[in-house]
Amino acid sequence: MYIVPIGWLYVALMMAVAEATNTNGTVLGAIVTFVLYGLAPVALVVYLMGTPARRKAIKAREAAEHSALQPDGSGHAPADALAPVREEP
Repeated sequence: MYIVPIGWLYVALMMAVAEATNTNGTVLGAIVTFVLYGLAPVALVVYLMGTPARRKAIKAREAAEHSALQPDGSGHAPADALAPVREEP
């Protein structure tokens, strides 16, 4: 899944290296090239690709919290979760 972003970053890195080593290029231009053509688009695409997984994880966490709080739907703690009361002899 991450092969395309890795390839994109490699190409952007090579563009930045070409910019830095060119006679008319600068290191600042190379950094700007790498950030604008590489990091920013890849970060956006990876974030958008992860949205369904994040949404699914949030729903699963909410369902787990809901079932842990109300196992039978009554809102009361289950009977076996309470410690039995012992009488002193």
